Formats: sequence, C-alpha cells, structure tokens
Amino acid sequence: MSTPSPTAFGPPGAQPATAVTRACQHAARRWLPLADTRSFDDARRGHVADLPRGAITRANGAPVWNLDAYGFLADEEAPDSVHPGLWRHARVNMVTGLFKVLDRVWQVRGMDIANMTIIEGDTGLIVVDPLISTEVAAAGMALYFQHRPRRPVVAMVYSHSHVDHFGGVRGVIDEADVKAGRVQVIAPAGFMDEAVSENMLAGNAMSRRALFQFGPLLPKGVRGQVDAGLGKTTSTGTVTLIAPTVVITQPVERHVIDGIECVFELTPGAEAPAELVIHHPGLRVLNMTEIASQNFHNLLPLRGAQARDALAWSRYLDGALQRYGSQSDVLIAQHHWPVWGQADIDGFLRRQRDLYRYVHDQTLRLMNHGLLASEIAERLQLPQALVDDWACHGFYGTVKHNVKAIAQRYLGAYDGNPAHLDPLPPADAARKTLQYMGGADAVLARAQADFDAGEYRWVAQVCAMVCHAGRPGEDAVVRASALGAEALEQLGYQAESATWRNAYLQGALELRHGVPNLPPTSVAVKDIVRALPLGLFLDMLAMRLDGSKADGLHLRLNWRITDTGDCALLNLEHCALTHRLGVQADDAQASVAMDRATLDAIALQTLPLAEALQSGRIQVQGDATVLPQLMGLLDHFSRMFPVVGPRP
Repeated sequence: MSTPSPTAFGPPGAQPATAVTRACQHAARRWLPLADTRSFDDARRGHVADLPRGAITRANGAPVWNLDAYGFLADEEAPDSVHPGLWRHARVNMVTGLFKVLDRVWQVRGMDIANMTIIEGDTGLIVVDPLISTEVAAAGMALYFQHRPRRPVVAMVYSHSHVDHFGGVRGVIDEADVKAGRVQVIAPAGFMDEAVSENMLAGNAMSRRALFQFGPLLPKGVRGQVDAGLGKTTSTGTVTLIAPTVVITQPVERHVIDGIECVFELTPGAEAPAELVIHHPGLRVLNMTEIASQNFHNLLPLRGAQARDALAWSRYLDGALQRYGSQSDVLIAQHHWPVWGQADIDGFLRRQRDLYRYVHDQTLRLMNHGLLASEIAERLQLPQALVDDWACHGFYGTVKHNVKAIAQRYLGAYDGNPAHLDPLPPADAARKTLQYMGGADAVLARAQADFDAGEYRWVAQVCAMVCHAGRPGEDAVVRASALGAEALEQLGYQAESATWRNAYLQGALELRHGVPNLPPTSVAVKDIVRALPLGLFLDMLAMRLDGSKADGLHLRLNWRITDTGDCALLNLEHCALTHRLGVQADDAQASVAMDRATLDAIALQTLPLAEALQSGRIQVQGDATVLPQLMGLLDHFSRMFPVVGPRP
C-alpha cells in the first residue's frame, strides 16, 4: 500500500490505529467476503465516460462538489484506520461517471450522493431524481449531452421526498416549461407536504446532527471521511423545488410517457413517507429508487427522523419481487450500482426482503422476552447467508441502530423500568456518578487504563460524563476531552458503517478543537419556503415561541395573505400559539395583511419585520403593537450548538 500524503490522513490531531483497533481490522478480514468482487464488475459495467476532473462550483466560484480529494482510495488494501468492509465499499462508490445501463437507460453516478437516471423517450428525456443541487444536476446533464443527442426533457420524476432526490431540479428543467405544459413533474402522493415539512420544524437540530452523519467538515483521508454509505458525501450547492404537475395517488399506476411505459408503485412509510418504485416493462428495467440499495439502510437516520417501518419495507421488497422480478433484466436504484440478470435480481431482492424482515421479527421476538433495545442490539447477529452478501452490510444503517429504531417505533424510548422514567439530565447524573466513582481524577485514571485495554465504548461514555459534569477549560474536562476524542477516534476506525465512522470522527474533532465556527445561516431554502402552506409557516412560528416570555399574555391576531386569499386566526394563550386556518375573528386585537412575497422574505430572514412594517409591505389594522409584541417572543437558534464536550 502506498503511503498517503500528510493531507490525506485526516483531521488535525488524528492519531493512528491502536494495536487493539489493528487486531479488530485483521479479525474482520477473516470473516468478510473479500473474495467476492462482483460489485466492482457490476459498478463498471456500461461505463461510457468519467466525471469531469476538478470541482463543480457555484457562480461565485465556491466549490459544491469535488471527488479529487478521494484519490487515496486508489489503494486496494485497507489501512488500519478504516474498517476493511467500509474501505471496499468506499472504493466501489468511486466507480463514477456516465453509464449506459442498456438502450435508452443511462445513469450519472458519483456527481452527488445520489444517482440521476436518464431515460430516452421517443422525442425527449425522462429524468429521475435531479440530485441535491442545481450545479451538480446541470453538470450531470452536460456530461450526458457530451455523449448523446441534445433532446428536451419532457418529464421529471421525483422518486421520493428527500432533498437528494429533488433539490437540483432547476439545473435540469425550467419552470416556465413546466407551466407551459412542455414538461411533466411526477411525484408520489404526499410528496409536497413531506418535502416541505422534512427538517423544517426540527431543522436546526437536524442540520447540526447531519454534520455528524455525513462528515462534511472532516478532511477526506484514511483517518478522516472516506464515504457516506449511500455515496461519497452530499453536494453543497443551490437547493430548489418545482411543484409536481402529476401526482401518483393509486397504489399502482401505469403511465406511458413519451413512448415509455412506466409502472409507478407507491411505497409510503418505509425509506421515506412519500416514495415510489418504477418498473419499465418494455425496457425490462426495475428501478427500486431507495427501497433497495447496495447496503442495509437506516430505519432511523443519525440526523433524526421518525422511525421507519421495517415490516412495510420488507413487504414492498417482496411485492416488487413478485410483480416485476421475472419481468426485469436489470435492477437499478437511485444510489449505488445495478444488479444484472434475472437470477441475481431474484436473489438480491430476496435477501433485501429477508434482511429487513429478520431484524424486525427477531427484535420483536426478543422484546417480547423482556429484553431491552440495547440488549437486543448486542445480541442480534445476521444469519450467514446475509453476512455473505455485501448488499446486506451496514455501510449506512447498522443492525444495532436499526434494532433500536424498531424498538422505538413499537415501544418508544422508555424501557419500562420506572427507575428510568424520570432520570436525572446528563449533567446532573454525571456529577452524581463521578462522586460515587471517587471524582474525576479517579475516573480518568481508570479510563486511561481501560483505553489501553481497548475498552473504547466505555471510555467514551465516562469521558462524556466528566465533560458533562465540568465546565469548559477545567483541567479534568480538558483531559477527558482529549481521552474521549481518542476513544471516539478508534471507534470510528473500527466502524463498518460510514455514518457511524463520520459521527465518531466528527465527535473527536469537536472534542479536540471545539464547536466548528460556521457562519449563521437559515436552514430554509427559497423554493421550499415558497411552497410552505400558511399553516406550516404558523406552526414554525409557534415552535419558536419562548413560553417563559409569554406567561400571562393573551393575544388574538387575524393574519391574511392578500394575493392568495389564505387567512388564519392566531391565538396566544397559556404560553401556546395556536391557529385556525380560514378563520378571521371580529374580536381580534389586530389584523395584519401582506402578500406572499413578503411572508416568504420574512421566513427567509431577508426582510426584517420592522422594515416590512415601516415600508408598508405589512398593513396593520387595530392595535399596531400586537404583531411586534408577538414577534418579540420568538426565539432564535444557534446553528452550531454543542453536541459533544462540556456545555457552556
């Protein structure tokens, strides 16, 4: 193996793998199916052109995508600081470019965390999923047009409601063409509600946690970020949204689009609340979108979400196998690489089906024996037939995390033991625990001995207690942060899951160097804010209400959008802000009116409320102090709050 350059190692202060970690990696090599190299062959099949070298940038020159930093993955042998299974997966994810799947079906892979699929109709193109950002989507289409005739896009399909499957839409199509009827935009039922609401109410917390899941702040390298499981990482360009013109509402719908038969089947509640898979009978192509991919998916993302339905997921996989398996010669997805041939498609879908069903059923079986989620996670192992399939490995989700997600979905976070019904919060519990354990110095001495013995999980836990119990800058906190960082780092090196590795290494980075200093920003995106229904906008206002400041206040406010006709009655009472859509009250203390553009500008924080009032963009009848009073009760969030280490 060649020696990586200094910049390829990882974050500042990153340490090498310990002897214990090296032993874990060597042990993994003995049970991993490393002799199975079919993934590389399948990934390379149909390759037509490489991605353009260098960075894809915004108009101002800021980079939004660049795979050049992953050159260290050219080494075939995994370094000791990366799990050998993850190393292999990360290398397959580097098979990127433009691919001809078969006549009429093309994919751009590696231009973002997701794939863009391009289907050639009789007169134009059907595009499935335009990636996250307009910049990468436009670059992907440009690559396609370098090798294929330039024809118009006649249909855009959003496979589901996650941003990596719709955000780049304006890099592919023009909204004017959609409004003129020249382009259809097709999406599953519930798409707009889910796409707009996803990450909005809890958006600040989710975006902070996503930094741990995907590792965008980690340097790329053998001691840093190597992959994100579903792909390399996420692009950072301009996110957009154009509303669907065709919504798939029936469980199965057949459409002919520009001469291409498309069978859309809804799969709600599994990988996304609004999602579909697509079969093209005439092409004998099955697109499983994100219901089946080349890894075990997440039932609960590390960034946070509602726990997903593993049982429904398994049933969707079996349904696709029954209805489309024998009618397909290639299976594609909106992540990773295809599966070729009926026999391999059959086996792939069977194992994916049984993977989700096995973990679901065995978790429930052990739950009904009284085992806790954490106990089941320690005990449950996949059967050998699934272990032998690389596509069942936890490069994105993990068995342990998915077991806990299943338990949470059925029973919730409370484990049933009344001692845990109202536990002390972490800082208070940490202080009491340290007292019982003889104080921070004694704990850290024992933690160092446990670290030397390779007990990294426990060391990370007790160092976190020391950090929670202390204050920033205290000697014990400084030492606990340093030792905790080393423990998290070794756990990251040992993780087969890319998302777990990223989380561990981001935690180590922040323990060593503090909370990243990123500029404040809104999680809102212009197109998504424009699509917000008034009710969700008011829910977001209510979420920001600081109840401690509202005690004793009772405010009633009519709210009206002049150009859309939407209206609502807001009621602040008992420190809760509620609203009734379509209602205006005669006894309201004030009535405010504005057009939708003003509402959007306020939501995007590009127009201060005081300026909107002063300029007349907001008209107020009645008590003019009510609206400023209400807005003065709203909280503001720090983008980069502490996650690991001491809290100020």
